[in-house]
Amino acid sequence: MLNATKLGLAGGIGWGACIFLTTVLSVWTGYGKAFLDVVSSLYPWFGISIGGAFLGLVEGFIDGFICLFVLAWLYNRFNTQQPQS
Repeated sequence: MLNATKLGLAGGIGWGACIFLTTVLSVWTGYGKAFLDVVSSLYPWFGISIGGAFLGLVEGFIDGFICLFVLAWLYNRFNTQQPQS
């Protein structure tokens, strides 16, 4: 049985941090600009700037949390096996 809240928090923190760090690197070095162009088409308030990095952190956290929370919930819902004693 998966804990949906904990998995959601782990995914939200991971994905939000990934977007944040990639954005900061892109602002300083130009690294990852093509990836961030795709991200900016998915997240409406995100932009490749320092302010956008913080908005990407928040939007990425929300997105990652929801996706992995739903994944864990579905896993628990469809996992009908009884634990082995």
